[in-house]
Amino acid sequence: MEAQLAAGTLPALLLAVIRAVAWLITCPPFNGRAIPGTIKAMLGVAIVLPVVPKLAPSAPSAETWTLAISAVEQVVVGAGLGFLTAVIFAGVQAAGDLLDVFGGFSLAFAYDPLSFSGNAGVLGRFYGLTATALMFATDAHQLVMRGFTLSYEAVPLSGGFSLEGLATVLTTGLGRLFLAATLIAGPMIVVLFCADIGLGLLNRVAPALNPFSVGFPAKVGLTLVMVGLAITLLPQAVHAIAEEATNAVLKAIGR
Repeated sequence: MEAQLAAGTLPALLLAVIRAVAWLITCPPFNGRAIPGTIKAMLGVAIVLPVVPKLAPSAPSAETWTLAISAVEQVVVGAGLGFLTAVIFAGVQAAGDLLDVFGGFSLAFAYDPLSFSGNAGVLGRFYGLTATALMFATDAHQLVMRGFTLSYEAVPLSGGFSLEGLATVLTTGLGRLFLAATLIAGPMIVVLFCADIGLGLLNRVAPALNPFSVGFPAKVGLTLVMVGLAITLLPQAVHAIAEEATNAVLKAIGR
């Protein structure tokens, strides 16, 4: 018995997998180092297998140069959509980075910046890892994957992709990043700012108490208490950000 494939199936599978892998490399939560490259490739194949029969009729010809140009286009489309999602989700980690600054957790990097490499903010990494876990726990990753799979219908393998539209959506996404970070960390930053004002007034009223000697551990303890109270609201924020990222992807592909 010989298995027969429809014309264009293999080129469609190849190009669709290239777009999916480029998206997985840049899109959270799949872009982390915890997922090996082999698993990402297998996951890319699993994502595109259900849609390959619909993509086969619109696949480009199997000529070498045509496939090479189409492959570059798929890398641009996949990486662009993944980066758009990553920009919006970066708001969660940016909120943690803001708390590191105002809560005093990043003072060690200010005193000795050469001894630290990369982003080693305590609360920033904590918020990023928590958001990744909550995405899988609340099935928010399915919303993100659904938005990507719809790109195969809106942007065919042989069709063009509006880079101007993507640039516009990315600009809007950067604004949403700062807005999300401010909304998540804003109330706690206000409390920490009021604590600084209180310590300053206490220093003026009773300088002998030297309140700034206990100000650092007091702010650290206050930050940890507020983070513990606010962590219950993080699942709702992550789900809302997932919906926002999906809508942004749909807008970028013209859906």
